[in-house]
Amino acid sequence: MIEVEVVLAWPQQVLSRRLQLEEGATVADAVAAAGLEGSADCPAVAVHGVLARPQQVLLDGDRVELLRVLQADPKDNRRRRARGG
Repeated sequence: MIEVEVVLAWPQQVLSRRLQLEEGATVADAVAAAGLEGSADCPAVAVHGVLARPQQVLLDGDRVELLRVLQADPKDNRRRRARGG
């Protein structure tokens, strides 16, 4: 068995679940087992801050992070800051 944490962190709420999964469990298995409300609205997943695919096999102690949709394009924000705005 491995222990992983699945986290959904949005500005209004933070949900977290620690799970015991079988060896060989994938990111998709962890997300499904966690059953966090709002996880269906997350377009991507990361493991320890690194973008992950659903079929990626998890290791003991991994932190699966459900990523939300970007509110603004980071490139546009950078350009705006460079112009002084």
